[in-house]
Amino acid sequence: MDINEIVQQRIAKLDALSAKNVALYPASVSAHDTIGQVLSNFEEGKKVTLCGRVMANRAHGKVNFMDLRDTTGKIQLYVKRDIVGEEKAAILEQLDIADIISASGELFKTHTGEFTLKVLDFAILSKALRPLPEKWHGLKDVELRYRQRYLDLLSNEEVKKVFLLRAKVIRSIRSFLDAEGFLEVETPMMHDIAGGAAGRPFKTFHNEYSMDLFLRIAPELYLKRLLVGGLDRVYEINRSFRNEGVSTRHNPEFTMLEVYQAYADYEDMIDLTQRLICHVAKEVLGKEELSYQGKTIELKVPWNRQSFAGLVKDRFGIEPQDDAEGMLKKLQAKGFARDRDRLSRSQINKIVEDTLEQDIQVNPVFITDYFSALCPLAKNKKDNPLISERFELYMAGMEVANAYSELNDPLEQRRRFEEEIKDLTEEENKSEDNGLPSNRQSQKNVDDDYVLALEHGMPPAGGLGIGIDRLVMLLADQPSIRDVILFPLLRPQEQQEGKV
Repeated sequence: MDINEIVQQRIAKLDALSAKNVALYPASVSAHDTIGQVLSNFEEGKKVTLCGRVMANRAHGKVNFMDLRDTTGKIQLYVKRDIVGEEKAAILEQLDIADIISASGELFKTHTGEFTLKVLDFAILSKALRPLPEKWHGLKDVELRYRQRYLDLLSNEEVKKVFLLRAKVIRSIRSFLDAEGFLEVETPMMHDIAGGAAGRPFKTFHNEYSMDLFLRIAPELYLKRLLVGGLDRVYEINRSFRNEGVSTRHNPEFTMLEVYQAYADYEDMIDLTQRLICHVAKEVLGKEELSYQGKTIELKVPWNRQSFAGLVKDRFGIEPQDDAEGMLKKLQAKGFARDRDRLSRSQINKIVEDTLEQDIQVNPVFITDYFSALCPLAKNKKDNPLISERFELYMAGMEVANAYSELNDPLEQRRRFEEEIKDLTEEENKSEDNGLPSNRQSQKNVDDDYVLALEHGMPPAGGLGIGIDRLVMLLADQPSIRDVILFPLLRPQEQQEGKV
């Protein structure tokens, strides 16, 4: 039987119930227990009311055995026609798997020990016109799973566990930072200047003010304004947006944790990162060890460190004093970017990082000693102005966190912004000449308001960003970022079907 026939049969049942004045989509539901509560505190003979979706329905003479499921668990229903009465027995004939019902009755155990509710009364709360997929054994089509996540959650308990774990991770992060004295804040998601990180923004327009706005690339500059305002420890679990590629590790809309602490530096952020991730792993998984895609990740501290400057010198011969042209020539000598006559330092950095990712160990490692020219918002090292006080954390070869000793010199910050804008302009002009898109933001103005804030005095501070989606990937042992985002961005279905 095809899907259209099934839908028509169910509509016929809906019509039959409507003809009997059965309320199929009532506006309210009486007080009820969750199935999880009932199962964890099971008392035979106790009267309860449960709500959930019918996942199975087995008829045996005048008795129906059903499986009822809600978010917290599943229980068997025992529905005897003689008990519920003739009127409800007639309704029972029109019930389908996937219908949502409420059921009231008494708890008991069957002779096999199965927890069961003897139903004294029930009501339909929502009539499902379509069946569950794949005979309720789960969606097999990966693209369909992402596109119709509601069915994926209904039919696959393992998928639901991933998102319950994600919620637990975020709760654990909040509880840890709250206990450390950090204040959770919210900052704007629409910016008049796209800043705080390198990336191409999504652009929009505000009609009332007749102004262009950008969905934020990162909340960093607003959070540091709060340090100026005297809020010494702040964090935001934020949604950020980058109008760039989609892969197993990238989604254009993603969730970040950003943390800023006054009177701290990147060494303090290393300590905070280790303690935070170990705390979350222990609270969520019960251990300071992860199993990711067949590999064991040990979280025992202290975590290893590797020097970016040392790695790129050993691998490519690149040194921090090299200009973009010199870096490109050294990369080309190693077989990279041979078809390009010019790349910006940021583009070169991307090639280098992508290459080094393949060699980075499975266990957590802090990559330190980034070139100052690649870190416009970070302080330089006192003993070497060509190297910044910055680290990136890698786990299983995947970047998970990024942190700085934050630059708080307003004059130096303005100079760096101006240098970055010059680099961006040259990069975009060259990209246009080559018919290539720029991978960075189109910002042609210094963020004067941020510099103005710094001119009022920002305390020395450490800042940390952690990719929540990637952290959940590791904790939930999921290979793709799409597996930990409820509704990832997808190509339009007509393009997918036509393979456009």
